[in-house]
Amino acid sequence: MTTATELTTLTLTVADHVATIAINRPDVLNAFNDDLSGEFIDTLKAVGRDDDVRVVVITGSGRAFSSGQDLGDLEAKYVPGHVPAMGNDLKKRYDPWVKLIRTMEKPVIAAVNGVAAGAGCSLALACDMRIASEHAKFIEVFVNVGLVPDSASTWTLPRLVGLGRAMELCMTGRPVKADEALAIGMVNQVVPADELETATAALAGRLASLPGKALSLTKRLLNESFERNLTEQLDAESFAQETAGKTSDHFEGVTAFLQKRSPAFTGK
Repeated sequence: MTTATELTTLTLTVADHVATIAINRPDVLNAFNDDLSGEFIDTLKAVGRDDDVRVVVITGSGRAFSSGQDLGDLEAKYVPGHVPAMGNDLKKRYDPWVKLIRTMEKPVIAAVNGVAAGAGCSLALACDMRIASEHAKFIEVFVNVGLVPDSASTWTLPRLVGLGRAMELCMTGRPVKADEALAIGMVNQVVPADELETATAALAGRLASLPGKALSLTKRLLNESFERNLTEQLDAESFAQETAGKTSDHFEGVTAFLQKRSPAFTGK
């Protein structure tokens, strides 16, 4: 069964245990404004709570993934004497969706169909995996308007490409095309533009068929591994394994192996 919900700035489709969130402001390259930020946060919370959803896909409508902050919304404010309160804005409109994606107990895939710039680049990097169209382009554009990378780019990017490369990309703001993004580890796959939807569906379907609790625990272990020493990580693995071992999916996996059949995981 497929359900589709049309919101003001997003389209949400749920089918075969996969929720696809498509940012739907193609006329401004899916740039973030107040409405989009609010609906995006609410939608992430909803799919995170939905037991029928096992995998989340985030993509963009039209020719862009997301161009980041909608600077057109700021035109009326940027007059002599204006002092923006950007720190509070980040905490209200951007930080919540970063935290929701990183802590969601489900895999989150970015299907990057076009340009991902500024907060749009940060959004792609915040996801657990990235599949890029051959037309995709990643730009840490912040320096070009006198700002620093935000929405966790300074946390995610070094972990994906290394500190030196992250320094270069954040300090120069140069575009990274899809083929380079693949070569430096920024994305997991690059596919022809007309195959992006199919390739994303294949990965999402594969993940949706796997034991959900095992995936959730694996995501948590990997995300937290940079903050632990070896002993702490071994302890965390032991606790997670104890938890996973008590799931129905673990019993089903072992039983299916012994019976020489394909497992039917339920996410429990």
